[in-house]
Amino acid sequence: MPHPTTRTLAWLAVASSLVACKEDVPQAWAAPASASQPLPIEVRQPLKLTSIETHERDSLGRPVRIACTTCHSLKTTAPMPTSPADLDEFHQGLTFRHGSLACASCHVAEPESGPLLHLADGQRLPTSQALRLCAQCHGPQYRDFEKGAHGGLEGSWDDGAVRTKNHCVDCHDSHAPAIPKVIPAAPPRARDSAEGTPDHG
Repeated sequence: MPHPTTRTLAWLAVASSLVACKEDVPQAWAAPASASQPLPIEVRQPLKLTSIETHERDSLGRPVRIACTTCHSLKTTAPMPTSPADLDEFHQGLTFRHGSLACASCHVAEPESGPLLHLADGQRLPTSQALRLCAQCHGPQYRDFEKGAHGGLEGSWDDGAVRTKNHCVDCHDSHAPAIPKVIPAAPPRARDSAEGTPDHG
């Protein structure tokens, strides 16, 4: 069999690279089909939107809750109190620090309809939709919440599963929404902080 020459080997290399070249042509990038659809996000619905803690505990040590409608559906319509100091039967000891708002700024006094809230335009909302009420005054925070920069987010961004966001009242008390100031904890000390460690002087 004749020995291939350098020229023949060079032509074979060029020919094979031209045949394989189609595989190396960059294709236009396309997002995966799932990336065109936003991933599902659910907002938690805390129990405190529709119930209140009692001073009782269940067998697991958790506070026993009672639905707002349990009492509010039995009460007759009374004038809305102007401040928590006016509460003489229920919700006593309520801390209220939410600007110059009064109870009627958010709450509706119609026990037969169950506990209701209202927007500034008078539209009534069930307490389960309190997020809309918060959003009308706290626009920048709500915008950040919608974009994922406020409110926390649980779940993975790439597995297609439903992710969960906190509700405003998960972190903020609706009657005193400012987060209390705290003194941060001291950072952990290294085991050998007095002498240093062999690796860190």
